[in-house]
Amino acid sequence: MFARRVFLTAGVLGILLVAPLYFLEARMSELFPPPITHPELYYGLVGVALVFQLLYLMIGRDPVGLRPVMPIAILGKLSVAVPNFVLVALGRSPASSLGFPVFDAFFAVLFVVAYLKTDAPPPGTTDRRPGA
Repeated sequence: MFARRVFLTAGVLGILLVAPLYFLEARMSELFPPPITHPELYYGLVGVALVFQLLYLMIGRDPVGLRPVMPIAILGKLSVAVPNFVLVALGRSPASSLGFPVFDAFFAVLFVVAYLKTDAPPPGTTDRRPGA
């Protein structure tokens, strides 16, 4: 199933890309000055991003049952991509900062396609356990 593959891929790749940021605070300060002055915000952002990867994995395990959550997943990807594209367009960020936002925009499009291709769960279905 398309949605299963898309969301599982996004979750796995996201974990591989986001988790190392927990260990790269000093390097990020060197690469993107000025240095991080509020590490609580940095680690909070990394944590929220990592939690979203877990959400993508959950959707990948049960795309039909979790179809109502897919628009939130789409917004999660767009919340990174859109502001970064706007900042680059306004000259407030360098174009070189668009690596991750392009990745997120690509997956936002795939998430929309997955949402459209996934059938809605039957009405009144609340218990997703097999045989329930």
